[in-house]
Amino acid sequence: MDKIIVTGGGALSGEIPIAGAKNACLALMPATLLSEEPLTLTNAPRLSDINTMTELLRSLGCEATRLQDGQVLAMSSHNLESHVAEYDIVRKMRASNLVLGPLLARLGRAVVSLPGGCAIGARPMDIHIHGLEAMGAEIELKDGYLHAKAPPGGLRGAVYEMGFASVGATENIVMAATLARGTTVLKNAAREPEIVDLCTCLRAMGAEIEGDGSSEITIEGVDRLHGATHPVVIDRIELGTYMLAPAIAGGEVECIGGRLDLVAAFAEKLDAAGVSVEETERGVRVRRGGGRLSAVDVTTAPYPGFPTDLQAQMMAMLCTAEGTSVLEERIFENRFMHAPELMRMGADIEVHGGTATVRGVERLRGAPVMATDLRASVSLILAGLAAEGETVVSRVYHLDRGYEHLERKLGAVGAKIERVKG
Repeated sequence: MDKIIVTGGGALSGEIPIAGAKNACLALMPATLLSEEPLTLTNAPRLSDINTMTELLRSLGCEATRLQDGQVLAMSSHNLESHVAEYDIVRKMRASNLVLGPLLARLGRAVVSLPGGCAIGARPMDIHIHGLEAMGAEIELKDGYLHAKAPPGGLRGAVYEMGFASVGATENIVMAATLARGTTVLKNAAREPEIVDLCTCLRAMGAEIEGDGSSEITIEGVDRLHGATHPVVIDRIELGTYMLAPAIAGGEVECIGGRLDLVAAFAEKLDAAGVSVEETERGVRVRRGGGRLSAVDVTTAPYPGFPTDLQAQMMAMLCTAEGTSVLEERIFENRFMHAPELMRMGADIEVHGGTATVRGVERLRGAPVMATDLRASVSLILAGLAAEGETVVSRVYHLDRGYEHLERKLGAVGAKIERVKG
């Protein structure tokens, strides 16, 4: 199994290009199931999760091809052969459940295995199910599979208020509603940029959608959707991660293609800690001078709040900040598994339930550590950039699910990092 070795101590300088958003692309890809005509995605990230979704779509009969060094995804679902999303594929990735709504809307039936992914909490399917049931679907759980059937004549529009602003449920329900009869009003909808990106793509395919980016989305069902070409929005989590690299190691890095409006709450915390952040014509520039950063408190929240997917990376920075920081995780339970690994590097962290208290130390020390999930993996690498000596991160297969060419990008700005084949 591969390992990544990081030798800390050097400031960073240069440019890092930001890829298309993994979470956006994973929602956009199932949209091809809604139409017989081709859907082409540009600026697609080259990640193992994208490969998994491609495998799943192909298993349903969708044609999917990567072009232009993998950054363009050409898909067509004109000849769907199956409505069953098998466990062997779905277990690899949570976002696989996003085929449920499109299959139900297009074919009137779907059988989808309960999903897998990172072990960061239960993340139940209840909201997805209740939203689709409000549109007339009958859904039954049997042998680990959701068996869903639309009513005669297809799904029908409904007014549904989600108990929690779930991103995945918002995406599933919106896609299903595009082909439903009548009007669907989704209340307490998620507001993430990935939702807006999906709705922009669906409108390009002929869907009638209003209100995306707000907590209430209205979808007027249409008879059919047509093909389209759509650019995937940049990855705000990758952007935030690479913004933290110079904040932790020191130096100055420009994140090419970055947009501050996508990470406003996160950028505010960097500024409060003493990191210089500014938008440029080409992206976002981050600079850290000498001296220790200041402790800040962080509470994760649905967008536009502080992203849960940047909590682990932010903790890595706060390990050496002056003072005491309190991080409160309100999105997923069991998402402080990186804390014990950071403590192996000399961090002073105390975890009680959904709250972590971080007392800043002067410096971290390199150590052998183990990645526990996607974002925890990169938090350990970031911590290693500023640690004394060598940090060896094992189980890095998580990284390939969400970060494209991480060693190359960090190495290009001066990080001493290498992957060792296991």
